[in-house]
Amino acid sequence: MLRVLAVDDEEPALEELLYLLRADPRVRTAEGATGATEALRRIGAALEAGPGGPGAVDVVFLDIHMAGLTGLDVARLLAGFAEPPLIVFVTAHEGFAVTAFDLKAVDYVLKPVRRERLAEAVRRVAGLVGERAPLPERAPAADQIAVERGGVIRLVAVADIAYAEARGDYARLHTDTGSHLVRIPLTTLEERWGPRGFVRIHRRHLVALDRVDELRLDAGAMSVRVGDAELAVSRRHARALRELLMRRPR
Repeated sequence: MLRVLAVDDEEPALEELLYLLRADPRVRTAEGATGATEALRRIGAALEAGPGGPGAVDVVFLDIHMAGLTGLDVARLLAGFAEPPLIVFVTAHEGFAVTAFDLKAVDYVLKPVRRERLAEAVRRVAGLVGERAPLPERAPAADQIAVERGGVIRLVAVADIAYAEARGDYARLHTDTGSHLVRIPLTTLEERWGPRGFVRIHRRHLVALDRVDELRLDAGAMSVRVGDAELAVSRRHARALRELLMRRPR
């Protein structure tokens, strides 16, 4: 059974989270800390005492926005320990999901916390702790991207993305099964995914080179077919794209 430390500097939110955690039969103990400093002191003492010692912590349910050190700061500090507790972020802000998963969080739960959603996070943690295994290595950040739909944060494999479309400071990611809007500019995705075979073909589009089915030239205008979509290629990118496609392994 799990030994939990919940951290939130807003006492009503902390009490509600502790109430839900203590009601879960997989949780042995659930204690609270009202700030990052208190949480780090408790976790440090628990790690020094060992896994069977008093105050041991298997998992930290951690808010992000707190006075002083943030939850992300706490996670970075814990990463320096040999055997840190697992981390589940509980926050009202969806925009930190990518950073949270880069820090190897087990889950990312949005406020207001729903009982069913919290139970899913506890299930994931219990599976890891029950196997007595370290937190599995996640794929590099470039291999996955966190997306939000219906209040649930999920990871989408970059390999499943055919192309990305600029929407101001956002980008819409198109896969074979649907699309996802993320709060990341297309230029950032271009820098991040260039090594993964994504190429800029237009100011509005970033395309996975291996997803290009056809290159078309009609009355001097170039376009590519990616699945069911036909995307314009700007003159600026046309020559480089043709050369890349010619060199692509067949």
